[in-house]
Amino acid sequence: MLIYAGLTSTLKNLRPPLTEAVVTSMLAPCLVKAWLDDYGRVVSDYEVVETQDEGFSYLFDISAQRLIAAWGLSKGKDVSPRSIIATRMKGHPLTNTVGGKRYHRGHTIPHTMGGRTDINLVPQLGVINSGPFQELERLAVATPGSLYFTYWSYRDARTQRPSGVEQGCLVAGSDPKIVNFQN
Repeated sequence: MLIYAGLTSTLKNLRPPLTEAVVTSMLAPCLVKAWLDDYGRVVSDYEVVETQDEGFSYLFDISAQRLIAAWGLSKGKDVSPRSIIATRMKGHPLTNTVGGKRYHRGHTIPHTMGGRTDINLVPQLGVINSGPFQELERLAVATPGSLYFTYWSYRDARTQRPSGVEQGCLVAGSDPKIVNFQN
């Protein structure tokens, strides 16, 4: 969590709710730099792009074909039906080829907050995805204007299954809430 050391004082000086302008100009650049510095310690040769979908941002390593991070402002509960996206989720990511049935197609941005499919899915341990991971997801959904993020770490440059995830919910005027999970 050392990579987030500067967030506490920044957040405490901001008034809720966070705005897109504050995230874009202040928070996201700091987070992206920290994530890429950390990622570069494991992967020396990468080609990262930042893309957006439904108001959320994603860092994706094209060379390794894997997601590094996802973030965005909560707009509260999204009530879109899951059935619309179920066929697009089928087969992506190929969880059975990277760890068997122990792994779910975990949403990096929760569906309940508007996260969709494709780039938003990673192989995630089912016991984490269906358990403790949901605590900060619920907090972000219940706190419109909070910044929710996930940063996925990898042990080496070859695997598409993350070895861990840092999950955070940043609320203006509060200490950052960041948890780490092994994957």
